Amino acid sequence: MTNPPTPSAVTIRPEELQDAAAVLALIDSAFERPRGADRSVESVLVDWLREDSDVIAELTLVAEVDGEIVGQVTCSRGTLAGRPSVGLGPISVAPDHQRRGVGSALMEAALAAAEVTGEPVVVLLGDPKYYSRFGFVPASTLGIESPGPWGDAYFQARPLATWSAGLAGPFRYAAAFERLVD
Repeated sequence: MTNPPTPSAVTIRPEELQDAAAVLALIDSAFERPRGADRSVESVLVDWLREDSDVIAELTLVAEVDGEIVGQVTCSRGTLAGRPSVGLGPISVAPDHQRRGVGSALMEAALAAAEVTGEPVVVLLGDPKYYSRFGFVPASTLGIESPGPWGDAYFQARPLATWSAGLAGPFRYAAAFERLVD
């Protein structure tokens, strides 16, 4: 049996145009598809975000092992109190590379890139047990209002160096997220 790759064996880089098909296949492998559907909801979402030009290129990354894309994180442009903000997700890791540090490496790289670009906060919807290790807290504790009916613990935010309480307010994901519930 081979040893799983360590985070040092993973190369993280910005997603490129030629990665699109591999990324969508990866996302479909990482998420369940609705009954009778050809694709996962998450891969359709990423397609829509791309079509709408809401993907933030500097923060949308892929993870490679031996030249193969095994993970991806999408960051898109939302708004917070009417100002540009970042929504993170989906984040996907190929099933045969899960629980090997790939997702953590992607999260850390995306957050570091957001910090470098001067973003004040990153928001996401996800499991607080997992995302708290990256500094995410319930968004409401920062005065960020959820755009949906999710439990308070699941709509989370990670404040970055340029965060200030004066930036708080209602968050709105990119329009593609709203199309998911239409």
